[in-house]
Amino acid sequence: MNTKRKVEVFSAGCAVCDEAVALVERVACSSCEVTVHDMKDINAAKRAKTLGIRSVPAVVIDGKLAACCEGRGIDEAILRVAGLGRSA
Repeated sequence: MNTKRKVEVFSAGCAVCDEAVALVERVACSSCEVTVHDMKDINAAKRAKTLGIRSVPAVVIDGKLAACCEGRGIDEAILRVAGLGRSA
């Protein structure tokens, strides 16, 4: 099976968001499909709303908002537990 893990990063282009994008890109493996959504795009904002995202940066892995992104800041260890950097 050659399933990709879907990783979405929601960003507003700020320095903290840029750090989150860099972290995700550094940790992601070859089976991670990383997409960065610019919250200035109305479609990205709509997608974020459907996922319950209330602040950025935020990371969604396989359709689920990572626990570190619920107002506590980006945490690499929590992202790894959620599947970032591992084959799907």
